[in-house]
Amino acid sequence: MGVRLMVVDDHRLLAEALASALKLRGHRVVAAAAPAAGAADLVVSRAPEVCLLGTATPAEPGAFDPVVKIKRERPQVAVVVLGPVPSPRGIAAAFAAGASGYVRHDERIEGVERAMMKARAGEAVVAPALLQGAFAELLNPVAQPDDEGQRLLQLLTPREVEVLVRVAEGEDTRLIAAGMGIAPSTARTHVQRVLMKLGVGSRLEAAALAARTGLLDRAALVSPILPQPR
Repeated sequence: MGVRLMVVDDHRLLAEALASALKLRGHRVVAAAAPAAGAADLVVSRAPEVCLLGTATPAEPGAFDPVVKIKRERPQVAVVVLGPVPSPRGIAAAFAAGASGYVRHDERIEGVERAMMKARAGEAVVAPALLQGAFAELLNPVAQPDDEGQRLLQLLTPREVEVLVRVAEGEDTRLIAAGMGIAPSTARTHVQRVLMKLGVGSRLEAAALAARTGLLDRAALVSPILPQPR
C-alpha cells in the first residue's frame, strides 16, 4: 500500500521531480511545496503520513524548526530529512527536533522509499554509511567536514558556473546561448562539460546536486552578477 506523503523543499524543480518519481511507484503525493517559510504550516494542514523535508544547510541554526513545529502540532506525521552529508551535530539536531530519519540527498529512489516505509512504521532511519561517517568525525574532531559545495564550485570555470545557474533555472540550450551571447553549439559544449565535471548524467541531476550542496548560493556570493536562482 502506498504512502500518503508530502515533499517539501526550497527548490521546486527537485521537489517536483522527487514527487513525480514517487507517484510512479504507487505513492500518494499530497503536494510538492517549494517555500521553506510555510513548509510546516502546509504539512500541518494536510497531515500526511510521511513528510520528506529537504534542507541544503543542516548545520545552520533553525534548520530543523519546521520539524519541531510539525511534530508539536501533528505528532503522527513521520518526518524524513533529505540533505547533504551532515556533521554529527547535524544528524543529532535533526533527531532532536523530532525527525524520524535522515537520508542523503543523492540517495537512490529505492533508498528514499525504504526510509519512508520504515518511518511510517515508527522506525528510526539513518544509513549505516552516515552513522559510520558521524562516528569517524566524532573520534577525529580536528578533521574539517567536507564542504561539497565549495569543492564542486572549484571544479568549474566562471563561465561554467553561469551555465549551471541557468540550467538550474530551467533554461534550455537556446536560452542559455542568448543570455550569454554565445552560439548554441558553444552553450551545448559548456553544458556537457558541467555535467561531466559534476559527475552527473542529466541537467536535472546537475540542478538537484547544485541545489542540495548549496553550490548555487555560493556561486551568487562569488559572482553577484550571475542570474539569481528563483
